Amino acid sequence: MTRLAIFDCDGTLVDGQAGVCDAMEIAFARADLPLPDRNAVRRIVGLSLPQAVRQLAPDAPGERQAAAVDAYKEAFRASRLEGRLQEPLYDGIAALLADLSANGWQLAVATGKSDRGLQSCLATHDLLDLFCSLQTADRHPSKPHPAMLEATLFEAGAQPGDALMIGDTTFDIAMARAAGVDAIGVAWGYHTPAELIEAGARGVAADAAELKDMLNDQS
Repeated sequence: MTRLAIFDCDGTLVDGQAGVCDAMEIAFARADLPLPDRNAVRRIVGLSLPQAVRQLAPDAPGERQAAAVDAYKEAFRASRLEGRLQEPLYDGIAALLADLSANGWQLAVATGKSDRGLQSCLATHDLLDLFCSLQTADRHPSKPHPAMLEATLFEAGAQPGDALMIGDTTFDIAMARAAGVDAIGVAWGYHTPAELIEAGARGVAADAAELKDMLNDQS
């Protein structure tokens, strides 16, 4: 039987909030928009960039929103190229992924990051070769639309019942439900465990060790 674990990236595999918040502040300043509250920025991590900007500045004219999107891309890319970007893995994640792969799981990522951003992040941690499918906001509608998961299932040769989505936001859980995939939340990201359960997660892992147990229990 195919066993497919599909991970969100920011807030699930890596802690990318500092880079996201910094780039969003630069973007809003360059677009002449009021700086967003950092907690509000963390709450939208996982959405595609245009959708995130619309949520943070819903009353801004479209051209200002578009300017903020372009400025964010420039600021984030500059941070990465200049070596300032920090996206550390959460504790236990590297070992968890290695263990799952060694025990026959297929692994995938479905994220609001760009293709370039995801590739760079995973390559930095020497994880690229572990994943059979990488789906990003460059090629799909924003979460919670199910397109990323549908593409992942196709590439992995899996059915919805073979897969589990692992994520830290209600966007991840709602995307999974829309695709007919079960979801497990993680407690170390950007939405609360209570929110994840309410959104439909089967459970919420407190750490990587508990996540491993939950995956094995449901495989």
